Amino acid sequence: MTLPHPTTDQISLPIVLAVLGDPTRLAIVRYLASKEGVAMNCSQFLDLASKTNLSYHLAKLREAGVTRAEAVGTSRLITLRRDDLDKRFPGLLDSVILAADGDPALPAVGTTADIEVQA
Repeated sequence: MTLPHPTTDQISLPIVLAVLGDPTRLAIVRYLASKEGVAMNCSQFLDLASKTNLSYHLAKLREAGVTRAEAVGTSRLITLRRDDLDKRFPGLLDSVILAADGDPALPAVGTTADIEVQA
């Protein structure tokens, strides 16, 4: 099963900013950025929300072009589309992640040592 993803040219700045405006989705992106290059299973984010709510947030990130989701058996592996985002909007992702660093309004994913900002 192939999930739909926008092409690099279809990624829209207003949509990306709107998607990253949600604290749960921003926490997911921060965690993916801290684990750059490692595909994460959806279960990594279960401490953020219920399965249904998490599916909604992950779909929004995928539809906006922020993440890529690959179906592998019954699981979905999530990766950050850093190259595509950097190509389309240079420096945006790093700026957003850096600005979110230490924001107490963001829910935590994993341990504090796991979340490191890519500078």
